[in-house]
Amino acid sequence: MTKKEDLPECTIATTVQLIGNKWKLLILRNLRMRPWRFNELQKSLTGISQKVLTENLRAMESDGIIVRTVYAEVPPRVEYSLSDLGETMRPILDAMEKWGNEYKASFN
Repeated sequence: MTKKEDLPECTIATTVQLIGNKWKLLILRNLRMRPWRFNELQKSLTGISQKVLTENLRAMESDGIIVRTVYAEVPPRVEYSLSDLGETMRPILDAMEKWGNEYKASFN
């Protein structure tokens, strides 16, 4: 988990550090809808490698943004979902979606 002393002084930079890469934002976009399995996420994120997806999921789990749930089944099933902290990012993601829609509409 990121330590407080490792975070930027600027709070916007803190948010960008935690969710500001392309893949993390797209992972969060998907997890807003429902829990996802690893392979589902990988198939929905065109161009992401297994290594990069794994690294981003681990970082987001370590930062407390997502939860990894392992079900004791054969074969084992693992799902990723937003944590309570991740749920607090929903308004940010909703605002980004709204702005993107408005920006796209401005070209019509």
